[in-house]
Amino acid sequence: MNPTHLPMPQPKNVTQKLISSHLVEGKMEPGQEIGLKIDQALQQDATGTLVMLELEAMGLKRAQTEVAVQYVDHNLLQGDHKNADDHVFLQSAAKKFGYWFSRPGNGVSHPVHMERFGKPGKTMVGSDSHTPAAGSLGMLAIGTGGLDVAAAVAGKPYYVKMPKVMGVELKGKLPDWVSAKDVILEMLRRYDVKGGRGYIIEYYGEGLQSLSAMDRHVIANMGTELGATTTVFPSDEEVRRFLKSQGREGDWLELTADEGAGYDAHDTIDLPKLVPLIARPSSPGNVVPVSEVAGLPVHQVVIGSSANPGIRDFWVTSEIVKGKMAHENVSFDVNPTSRQLIENLSRTDGFFNLLHAGARFHQSGCMGCIGMGQAPASGKISLRTMPRNFPGRSGTLDDQVYLCSPETAAAAALTGKITDPRGLEELYGMKYPRYRYSEKEIINEQMLLPPDDKGERVELVKGPNIRSLPEFPPYPDAYKAPVLLKMGDNVSTDEILRAGAEVLPLRSNIPEISKYSYSIIDDTFYDRAMQARKEYPGHIVVAGDNYAQGSSREHAALAPKYLGQLAVIAKTYARIGWQNLANFGILPLEFANPHDYDKIEQGDVLEVKEARKSIREGRQVIVRNVTKGIDIPTRHTLSRRQQAAVLEGGIINYFKKN
Repeated sequence: MNPTHLPMPQPKNVTQKLISSHLVEGKMEPGQEIGLKIDQALQQDATGTLVMLELEAMGLKRAQTEVAVQYVDHNLLQGDHKNADDHVFLQSAAKKFGYWFSRPGNGVSHPVHMERFGKPGKTMVGSDSHTPAAGSLGMLAIGTGGLDVAAAVAGKPYYVKMPKVMGVELKGKLPDWVSAKDVILEMLRRYDVKGGRGYIIEYYGEGLQSLSAMDRHVIANMGTELGATTTVFPSDEEVRRFLKSQGREGDWLELTADEGAGYDAHDTIDLPKLVPLIARPSSPGNVVPVSEVAGLPVHQVVIGSSANPGIRDFWVTSEIVKGKMAHENVSFDVNPTSRQLIENLSRTDGFFNLLHAGARFHQSGCMGCIGMGQAPASGKISLRTMPRNFPGRSGTLDDQVYLCSPETAAAAALTGKITDPRGLEELYGMKYPRYRYSEKEIINEQMLLPPDDKGERVELVKGPNIRSLPEFPPYPDAYKAPVLLKMGDNVSTDEILRAGAEVLPLRSNIPEISKYSYSIIDDTFYDRAMQARKEYPGHIVVAGDNYAQGSSREHAALAPKYLGQLAVIAKTYARIGWQNLANFGILPLEFANPHDYDKIEQGDVLEVKEARKSIREGRQVIVRNVTKGIDIPTRHTLSRRQQAAVLEGGIINYFKKN
């Protein structure tokens, strides 16, 4: 008999290993929809309230994922009953549905999850766009809309278009005064806020040896700002060291790329050649060397957020300001990212050094990053170690927010102006401080409440601001609707439905929060939408490239839907924003010819005929501009599953029917 010669398996990169081991539907062909088994789920309170209401609407008994965690880290300010009521509701929902519950003040979801729950080789979806931070541990972690998280928690696959994989080789070692934030800012300098769309970014190379697990968290966290589906790092000895320091070495497994593994695209970063970088207002992609904007006066410096959450970031800042006082014109704010971090920092001189330098300590949570306090003065520059600086996100409409490393932020805190941190050696005679990680950190799990084994008996506690989700009808077959808004490129979800202390407490009350739809762009939108509902079945908005980038908050789809939004016509979409539109029964159309964008003006009335047939058959949707008397061909790229959901009026109706 002749022996059977089986083909040799193709070498795989880390991303391919993670996807192939969790693939339950579809083929790993770029652009094709795949379904993935999900092991873990992460929710934060600004989006988690909707997820819990969605689980109630679906009739879920108990979370089906291995781990599900509800964090309270965004809406911590309790100016009235709204946020406090939501905290009580979320705690009751966590008990009912079998979640862990991270109490208010315990810390920011991403670093806490990395410390306590993240495991190499696992998949996770999160109702926060910075969920990919967990890729630092060798996980496939994807940020998405709450409905997708709810479906995964209910045991359904997570559906996403199969991305390509971009391999980024890191060479050498970072120079003094340059850190992980400068690595991701370099990527944003190269690719801007949409250059990563359709890709998972996987880092590899000998340069990883100088990056701690939390350094990798910084890079993976802000991969979201590139538009990437997620970011992946290997699970190596550094990940093992990190998990051991957290008392979880048993959760470690090695996960690295096979020798000879390839990538769909490739880039290289020579770490020794990097310089301190900074993102100017008002986009994370507007990156230049710090030296290019040095000398501009600074009135606020904020240290912290999920984009720089590690103890190293706070300790390095404390060493730079040690024995000195922040400049008299600078509000020096510190947002500790977890209670565990505070305890570990207090074991060093870091806590005292920051206090002595005039730092204002805030709660452990997102705080200023989501516009929940710490709003800067009008027209004054604020330097922040945060992931986003979209217009108005800080809570000040004419904000001037720059994004930078802790080193650059600390330098500005001392000098009162944007300062290249490399100049501190000459100014103050200081050497670059290097942090040495402890073999074992102080562990604090006291504010993590485990799942309740008898949760089905728990009643949801709903305060007066918590309303059940509105119900929506099936998608209409033919309609005329006005264009209420025409927008440009890179419109963010912060501009569609803004964050901040005024708006986010209304997240459980869709009728009320809808009043802020597009208010950053046009504060007359709500009134015009309400007027349009009297004359038409709904409205349409038009946009350029990369519509709905940024935060995963599905309120940016749900609130306009409540106001009657039938369709969006854009040149292109950001991934999560596009998914959220489909999930809530809004038809996301793309111009077949991008130049047709110029053929529609705000105020035009558009007509769609045989919409249901066009959606179902996956063909072009002809939109007639009634005002101008011309036909405009558009298309959608919805999967069969998404087509059915849109036709039913949204994914919740689809789940109920099926």
